[in-house]
Amino acid sequence: MRYLVSVIDDKSDPGSTDRQPAISAFNERLIAEGYWVFSGGLADTDAATVVDNRGEQTVFSDGPFVESKEYLAGVWVWEAPDLDVALKLAAEASKICDRKIEVRPFQ
Repeated sequence: MRYLVSVIDDKSDPGSTDRQPAISAFNERLIAEGYWVFSGGLADTDAATVVDNRGEQTVFSDGPFVESKEYLAGVWVWEAPDLDVALKLAAEASKICDRKIEVRPFQ
């Protein structure tokens, strides 16, 4: 089963910025153990553009989709045998990157 693992940061109480070496080591372990599919950090929400082409004209809006103190800071895609394994890895990931983690299975 594949899982989208979202890294959630908080503008009012951001996670530590010195975590990259630990995150890189965690990624290496995920790769070695066969869980890692993809990962990537995201630029700040100020760099976001929302595209809405549901009407007659395409609308481009600067900024995030929703205004919130919490925002998506990065993602992993993991291949894990079940949700219990994904949640165990997510608990480690939260500690390592000093941020909240959301785990959602792909359909």
